[in-house]
Amino acid sequence: MAVNLTLNGKTVSVDVPANMPLLWVLRDELNLCGTKYGCGAGQCGACTVHQDGVPVRSCLTPVGSVSGRKITTIEGLSPEGAHVLQKAWIEMDVPQCGYCQAGQLMTAAALLAKNPNPSDAEIENAMDGNLCRCGTYTRIKKAVRLASRMLTGTNASGGANNE
Repeated sequence: MAVNLTLNGKTVSVDVPANMPLLWVLRDELNLCGTKYGCGAGQCGACTVHQDGVPVRSCLTPVGSVSGRKITTIEGLSPEGAHVLQKAWIEMDVPQCGYCQAGQLMTAAALLAKNPNPSDAEIENAMDGNLCRCGTYTRIKKAVRLASRMLTGTNASGGANNE
């Protein structure tokens, strides 16, 4: 079955079974390997991408369900690494092993697109479904706060500077 979608701003067509998970289409058919396979059950968040701006687990999303939709992967967030979250991630030295980071970034990007000045509780709630094997949760929260400040031009964001 041919599936047409907008991927990272470009129209693409893939000829795959409609029930194939979007994750495997991205990685195996389109060679976009930034989106990671973690658990395969939608529980860890490593495979998070945006579907029309909303974070979804690509391991559970059949490619047939995204026909005609806009999909954004970590490669589409900012290929040059210029997104405020990518800058904040580097400044806060967030990644250790890095495996979960694409999903973490995509979840945080959806949060900041919806709410550029989230409280600590809103950050924690949004990021709750993304697991980090290395336990960098404190740095992730600091990086989301920093990105929020970069976006809004403020010194504090929803209780920023509080642990």
